[in-house]
Amino acid sequence: MALTPEELTAMLLSLKVAAVAVAFSLPFGIAVAWALSRRDFWGKSLLNGLVHLPLIMPPVVTGYLLLLTFGRRGAVGAFLDEWFGLVFSFRWTGAALAAAVMGFPLLVRSIRLSLDAVDRRLETAASTLGAAPAWVFATVTLPLILPGIAAGAVLAFAKAMGEFGATITFVSNIPGETQTLASAIYTYTQVPGGDVAAMRLTLISIVISLAAVIASEVLSRRMAARIGAA
Repeated sequence: MALTPEELTAMLLSLKVAAVAVAFSLPFGIAVAWALSRRDFWGKSLLNGLVHLPLIMPPVVTGYLLLLTFGRRGAVGAFLDEWFGLVFSFRWTGAALAAAVMGFPLLVRSIRLSLDAVDRRLETAASTLGAAPAWVFATVTLPLILPGIAAGAVLAFAKAMGEFGATITFVSNIPGETQTLASAIYTYTQVPGGDVAAMRLTLISIVISLAAVIASEVLSRRMAARIGAA
């Protein structure tokens, strides 16, 4: 099942977009999950709702909001373009941003569930021994939630690999620049004789997504077993 250069480019771009999306959203995901799990503050329910909004909104709406915000004429996009030369709209960086936004709820939820499961008496004991909050998190909390972080990161990666609606709305479907696997599959379904290529890429997408889910499960179990044995 040899891939054409265009199909290989779309697959590699999808992997690149998904990896960058997870790498840049992971620190924010940990911070937001910690705030939702450990802190009570005004607007907590609103923050929780905003985090999960991409899961319930049509992806096209999310992409349109990203275009309004991070497009060249958007409030944030214009600022980033003028001062840093950073452009998101119709670039692969925008595809990574859209993928990060769509996978963020899965990332945060997985990490938050791990934080909720941590025995807080361990954190309290470390604090009473004089450890600073940051040191308590780094040495006690973080090792305990590594399985949740790993699972969330892999699930977010799989979600990013399959993202379509927000991506095509925000950055269009430009071969070699923003055409991911999902966009390429859509393109092939719209042209005569493209069924074989669409099916080939579909099978590749299924294999990658299934491998990601299995890897998430295996990694979580191994980390949990290692932590339990420690």
